[in-house]
Amino acid sequence: MSKDIQNSRRNFMKTSAISATAIGVGFAGASEPVMAAAIETDFKGIKAGEQMIPVGSFQLPAYVSRPEKAKGSLPIIIVASEIFGVHEYIADVTRRFAKLGYLAIAPEFFARAGDPNTYGTIAEIMTNIVAKTPDAQVLNDLQAALVWAGKNGGDLKRVGVTGFCWGGRITWLSATLPQVRAGVAWYGRLIGEKTEGNPRHPIDIAADLKAPVLGLYGAADTGISLESIDQMRAALAQAAPKNPVAKACEFVVYPDTPHAFHADYRASYREGPAKDGWEKCLAWFKKNGVA
Repeated sequence: MSKDIQNSRRNFMKTSAISATAIGVGFAGASEPVMAAAIETDFKGIKAGEQMIPVGSFQLPAYVSRPEKAKGSLPIIIVASEIFGVHEYIADVTRRFAKLGYLAIAPEFFARAGDPNTYGTIAEIMTNIVAKTPDAQVLNDLQAALVWAGKNGGDLKRVGVTGFCWGGRITWLSATLPQVRAGVAWYGRLIGEKTEGNPRHPIDIAADLKAPVLGLYGAADTGISLESIDQMRAALAQAAPKNPVAKACEFVVYPDTPHAFHADYRASYREGPAKDGWEKCLAWFKKNGVA
């Protein structure tokens, strides 16, 4: 890890005043090496840190960011993480939204299964964490986060969801919930094997969508084929006559762009598509009444 990143991490922990064991601090070992160019959003004008959200008898950790001074209720953004959980990058994304006037919440959806940081490879995380985190549980946690948000300054009539990789898939699934007004899915998997924990994938839910989703994908993504994107487009087109929300969904596919192109702490980061995608993300939420 570079000296710049080490200094960045120390400054982050001092500024946020949360412990090194808290979520939103550090990067997952399986995502190393961390790039020195990782974006760090400061805390000026915002409040940010760990929050426990009740889900029945369980306390769900989340990283929450909001404007320091707010007039009236705030639009809500749920940020769904990659398989690495809520680490520094995801926490930073919530702060970016808070700077723009949102109440941004990144729930640690993997909290019951364990800590992704304890595993050194993606394969281990998939087996020990992701496979033990069923979709129904995730969506229930997401709804609990919205209940908490509604009681803590959030406007439940203005709810958006965005997510990356694993969280991109969750974004598509969350768009079947009545509380969600719009979603932005960053390179989320669209098709896959059906299991007890993952009974449906985005391609299966076009008819049930209640919120339009903007899909941001890379044409050079080795894990998400262009064919699968075409299949999703076809599923949306098939559902469109009876479900206008399906017709309202859109895709942007960036040429010569890999998976995780928004992840500024990884070698996969591509500044052009990342910045363009971010602007399109914000515009999508504004267009669909979240902002």
